[in-house]
Amino acid sequence: MADTNALDGLIQALRRLPGVGVKSAQRMAFHLLQHDRAGARALSLSLANACESVHHCARCHTFTEAEVCATCLDERRDGSRLCVVETPADQSAVERTAAYKGLYFVLMGKLSPLDGIGPKDIGLKKLFDRAADGVVTEVILATNFTAEGEATAHVIREALHARGLHMTRLARGVPAGSELEYVDLGTIAHALVDRR
Repeated sequence: MADTNALDGLIQALRRLPGVGVKSAQRMAFHLLQHDRAGARALSLSLANACESVHHCARCHTFTEAEVCATCLDERRDGSRLCVVETPADQSAVERTAAYKGLYFVLMGKLSPLDGIGPKDIGLKKLFDRAADGVVTEVILATNFTAEGEATAHVIREALHARGLHMTRLARGVPAGSELEYVDLGTIAHALVDRR
């Protein structure tokens, strides 16, 4: 069989993507090399360009090519509200609702002691400094409703509550348009506790 070190390297690189196993990585590699070499080159160039030019916003920690992202520079946004999310994808989801016009802080992760991820790894000090800038009056905790997301929200709530900031948490409950008989019991229980 021919030397395939480059192919093996491509497959291993594709396996680094979330949810991509050996078979999926092989399928992608074979497709790119067999049917779309131009796409493979474009992907390679785009990835190299992004790695060189994209970094963290100095204010909110999201991804940007500028020193400060466009959201942080938008003077129409409410600087007194700071929504804390785990990832840029979470920030994007909140933005797509068009219901929030404040600013963000993106943690780039969540606390997970079992995985060795502590407060320094997700930049909590930077968040605490940002929230204590004298402009922010409300911090909205929009971390995910996982064990790690809840632990992260708890640590943030405790630290910022001591500084006199108003803390809120995203509501959780029954999704709009759903029927109770198909909703899991934990969601129904949380909806009852958090009812208004």
